[in-house]
Amino acid sequence: MARRSGSTIVQEDLYPPSAEPAREELDDSRLVDLDVDEESPFLRGQKRISARRGTLPKKTVSRLAWSAVAAGVLCAGGLAVAALYHYGERSWRFRVESSDNIEITGAQNVTKPQIMEVMGADIGRNIFFIPLAQQKAQLEQIPWVESASVMRFVPNRLKVEIHERTPVAFARVGPRILLVDAGGTLMELSARHKYSFPVILGMNQAEPLSTRAPRMKEYAELVRDLDSGGARYSQDLSEVDLTDLDDVKVRVNDPAGDVLVHLGSSDYLRRYKVYVTHAQDWRQQFQKLESVDLRYDNQIIVNPDLPHPARQAVLSPASAKAAVAAGVKPAALVTRMGAHDKAVPKPAFELPEKKLNPNAAIGKPAVKKPARNAAKSKRKKPAAKTASVKKPAAKAVAAPALAAKPETTQPANKAAPSAGKAAAAVAAGSAGPKPSPAIAKTQANPGTAR
Repeated sequence: MARRSGSTIVQEDLYPPSAEPAREELDDSRLVDLDVDEESPFLRGQKRISARRGTLPKKTVSRLAWSAVAAGVLCAGGLAVAALYHYGERSWRFRVESSDNIEITGAQNVTKPQIMEVMGADIGRNIFFIPLAQQKAQLEQIPWVESASVMRFVPNRLKVEIHERTPVAFARVGPRILLVDAGGTLMELSARHKYSFPVILGMNQAEPLSTRAPRMKEYAELVRDLDSGGARYSQDLSEVDLTDLDDVKVRVNDPAGDVLVHLGSSDYLRRYKVYVTHAQDWRQQFQKLESVDLRYDNQIIVNPDLPHPARQAVLSPASAKAAVAAGVKPAALVTRMGAHDKAVPKPAFELPEKKLNPNAAIGKPAVKKPARNAAKSKRKKPAAKTASVKKPAAKAVAAPALAAKPETTQPANKAAPSAGKAAAAVAAGSAGPKPSPAIAKTQANPGTAR
C-alpha cells in the first residue's frame, strides 16, 4: 500500500464510515410498505380491516334530534295558547260590564249619549271580540268628531279618545244657525262655548261637502286678508254672503245701521278700507246708507239698484235663542225681505160673509120667508138690521188689543177681501167704537190692499 506523500490526514481516514445508519433504515418498520407484491420472507402478510359505519351521518342525526325537540316545544306552546284562548273567550273577567268600563277623553262638545249610542252595543261583549276599527269609523260619523281612536285594556276596559273639529264661523241653513269648520262640515251649536264669528249665507245642508269646501276656502282668504293689517276688521262683520264667489258680500255691524258691502272676489282689505274711510261722509250725503258696491277699481256705487238676494227662511224661536247664547250678532238674526215681499197689514178683525149678510147661505140663494103681517114685518126688519150692526161693534172693542200684536205677512190677494169686509162692517156700524189703526190705514189707502 503506497503511502501518501502529503502530510495532511483526512477525517475519513481516522473515522471510517460505519454500517449502523443502513441498519436503522432496514429496522424501521414504519418504512415498510405492506402493499408491495413481494412479501418479506420474515414478516406475516397484513390484510385490510373494514370499519363498520352507520346508515346516517352524525350531523344528520344531530339535526333530527334538535328538530324533534323543537317540535315538542311547539306542541306544548300550542296547547298552552289554545288553553289561554279558551279561557279568555269563556271567562267573565274579560267582559265589559257597564259604561263605567268605557273611558272617554277629549270630548267637550260631543255628548256622552252620542258616544254611547255607538259604544253601547259593546256592553256585555268580550273585550277581545270588539271590532275596534268599525267603532272608530262610526264615531267619526258624528259631525263634531274629526278623528277618534278606540283602545282595549285587559281585562275589561275600553278607552275612547276624541279629537273634535274647530269651528270657524256660523252658517245659516234654512231656519237654523249651525257652526261650520274650515272644511265645510256643519255642526250643532255648542252650549259650552260662546263665539264671535260672522254668519255665512249661501249654504245648504243637502249639498255635498265638496261644494261647501271651496266657499270655506274663500271665507278663510277673506278673514285672513281683512285681519292682515292688524286692525281685525273681520270682527265688524255680522254676515258673509258666499252665494256668488265672484261677488263676496259682507254686512257690516255698524251702530248707525248695518250696511251691505260688495267686495268682489279679491283685494278685500283695500276695498274694505275704502268703505271705512268714506262711510261717515256717505251717511251725511244720503238719507239712508243701505249698500255700497266696491267691486270696480275706479267706481263706487252707493245704494246700487241690484236684485235682492233670495229670502232666507225665518229662524225658529228656539234656534234664535240658541244662536244668541252662542254669540251670533243680532243683525244676523234679522230676516230680510225682497222688494216684492212687502207685508200687508192684517186687519184687526174679520167678519165673514155670513155675519155681514145673515140672509145669505153658503152655496144657496137667499130665500125670503113670506111675512104674515106687513106691519109686523116692517117692525122686525130694523131690529134684525140693528142686531147685525151690533155684532161687528162688539168685536171692534178688542181691536186695539189685537193691533198691539206683531203683524204677520199675508199675500195681497187674501188681505184685500178681508179689509173690504172690515170696512163695510165699520161703515154699517158708524155708531160703534173707533176702528183699529190697521183698519183706519186700510180705509185711508184702499189701493194698498189690492
